[in-house]
Amino acid sequence: MTTLPFEVPFLEIEAHPETYVEAIFAHLESEFLVLPKGIGFVDYPMFETGYEALKQETAAFTNLTPATVLTAVHHAPIALIVVRAMLGFTPPEWAYVTTQRTGVMVSQGFIRTLDRNIRLAPLKPLGTRGTTGERLQALLMTACQLLSEGAPQVDITQLHRLDKADTSSGSDAIRTLAALGVPYAMLLYERFLGRPFAGHRDSVSELVGGGMEAAIEDVLSQAGISYRKTRRAARIPGFDQAPDFIIPSEYNPQVVIEAKITEDDGTARDKVTRVQHLGELSMAGQPPGQPTFEVIACIGGRGFGVRREDMKKLLYATQGKVFTMRTLDRLIGNSRLQEFLPR
Repeated sequence: MTTLPFEVPFLEIEAHPETYVEAIFAHLESEFLVLPKGIGFVDYPMFETGYEALKQETAAFTNLTPATVLTAVHHAPIALIVVRAMLGFTPPEWAYVTTQRTGVMVSQGFIRTLDRNIRLAPLKPLGTRGTTGERLQALLMTACQLLSEGAPQVDITQLHRLDKADTSSGSDAIRTLAALGVPYAMLLYERFLGRPFAGHRDSVSELVGGGMEAAIEDVLSQAGISYRKTRRAARIPGFDQAPDFIIPSEYNPQVVIEAKITEDDGTARDKVTRVQHLGELSMAGQPPGQPTFEVIACIGGRGFGVRREDMKKLLYATQGKVFTMRTLDRLIGNSRLQEFLPR
């Protein structure tokens, strides 16, 4: 069996780092082909319901006006998500352009909440009175203007966001594609520019990492070990960025655990730097050269298996305490966590 870095003294890792880099690489697993749906996932039949409502109310996009689009949104609020997809904007981008064009203040908080509420209940009628109604009207006015105008001429070194198969030449392009369908090569090209499932991948990024955190919680809870699981952006005294887990508590940190999953090597480098910083904090106390708390990294995803030097840094920062999903069953027996087992 392969000897793993948490099973040997740190001096052995320092003497033969490549051996233990290979050992970790061999145990990394990736699930990039499968994404969690998460709360608010919109499946294709529901999306198509919004598309058909929009198509019907606008007479197959021949009468694309704020009034006709608003009627479609009244009948099927999910139609608003379809309009945003036609623009190719994120919710904050749509809000920003709307504020600039209409003078109506549409905040990021408002449009994020509106977008999320629609995804959670795609057919639930929207409240359209007062400020909400004014902002919704401004959003639709801006969308219809942009979709009608199409992409303006820009410098040859630039690409306009509306220069897409369905919006490059304004309303005519939308009507043509709605009637004839999209050429497959163009569909593939725009998919290439946008990355498949990019928006959804971004929206569930925390859930992807949550699988590792849940597995760690199971290990600690079943062993009866006291721990504090921090929330995102939590402020913990002594830490400029809170670790994911602190054992036994934030008032007496003896072991800290970072749970990180990434499929991107650039993101992996950032996460390694974060663990390195925790390692530096652990060595900043007294007595000199003795860590005040143990740093453990629990990692997953192909991003960590790209740069060998980054993995070496991770091994040095944790003094070999690097675990993967496949080795979490050895987490307690090969770390200071065993000191906190109930007797």
